[in-house]
Amino acid sequence: MAKKGQKIKKIILVVDDDKDIVQTIKGNLELDGYEVFTAYDGQTGLHMTKTIRPDLIILDLNLPDIDGIKACEIIRREFDFPIIMLTARDGISDKVLGLECGADDYMVKPFNFLELSARIKSIFKRIERNLVKDSHEFKDISINFKSRSISVRGKDINLTRTEFQLFELFVSYPNEVLSRDFIQKQIWHDSQLYQHSRAIDVHMQRLRKKIEKEIENPKYIVTIAGVGYKFQSG
Repeated sequence: MAKKGQKIKKIILVVDDDKDIVQTIKGNLELDGYEVFTAYDGQTGLHMTKTIRPDLIILDLNLPDIDGIKACEIIRREFDFPIIMLTARDGISDKVLGLECGADDYMVKPFNFLELSARIKSIFKRIERNLVKDSHEFKDISINFKSRSISVRGKDINLTRTEFQLFELFVSYPNEVLSRDFIQKQIWHDSQLYQHSRAIDVHMQRLRKKIEKEIENPKYIVTIAGVGYKFQSG
């Protein structure tokens, strides 16, 4: 238990079968002030996710017992912990696949630890940032920014952390066209991956599926061809 006035360390879980990489990441993260837990296979990682409830997970795509994509999907069914995917594969299709399963960011091995550290800090900074302080209702959507909860047509909707951040950004700029470049800089400003519009569109598609009654005819978040998206509040 933390003493009075003592800052509580954020917990990071590293799941990777490469013990050298795990120990290197663990050592550096501990120097950054995090409490670090490690797992060398997917099943152990899933168990630890449920028991220690980490603030962030670093998850390898290629695990010996269960595919990292599958592990990410399982985690996303219950939790919204931010997830950074690690992989040795640099193809855009692999990156999109990682995002579609619910990952918040993606890094290709080998990587510079300073970049990983910067991305982790950026994710935590976004989590702590509140663009809007109170609750609002838009048509048949009710959103509470303090409790980070949302209901659509009277039904509670479970958004991942990234999906909520996206929705939070849109309702902060009602009826304004937000370019993909603006969205990328606000939410993923330090990630080269999101310079590709397809990666951003993946998250937008997943968000729409949860809040729109008709995905093909969206009522809230509409696409502005060649530019980006607009949240229609009225």
